[in-house]
Amino acid sequence: MTLCENAFSIAQKELGISEVPGVGNNPRILLYHKACDSAFTSDSVPWCAAFMNWCLQQAGGKGTRSAMARSFLAWGKKVTIPKPGDLVVFKRGTDGISGHVAFFVSATDRSIKVIGGNQSNAVTYTTLNKTNLLGYRRSLDG
Repeated sequence: MTLCENAFSIAQKELGISEVPGVGNNPRILLYHKACDSAFTSDSVPWCAAFMNWCLQQAGGKGTRSAMARSFLAWGKKVTIPKPGDLVVFKRGTDGISGHVAFFVSATDRSIKVIGGNQSNAVTYTTLNKTNLLGYRRSLDG
């Protein structure tokens, strides 16, 4: 299996991990943050990129070590036809910096189903609009 396929499998095993409401923090999400060079100590800080970095590390590979989702636009190789397990990077907001990164599951003409972290404050499956797509990435061994 490729690095992306292995990391995708690991992500699926994390389904349901969620933020602790209020002042507490989920130690699992704090563990995800440690996969980045940032020093975040709260589960309420955006953590989709931390989750992606953690999954890739657990699969024996390297991510970007950045807490910025868009950092994954420079990771691996660009692909135009994704397969399950490839990374998907989306824009978020209008600042040109914010984004979201997750694993590709499937797509329709208008939407992309993904599994990722910090989706409704948890590791979940969700469907996002294709109009926010920035790119698909695949590990170099894929």
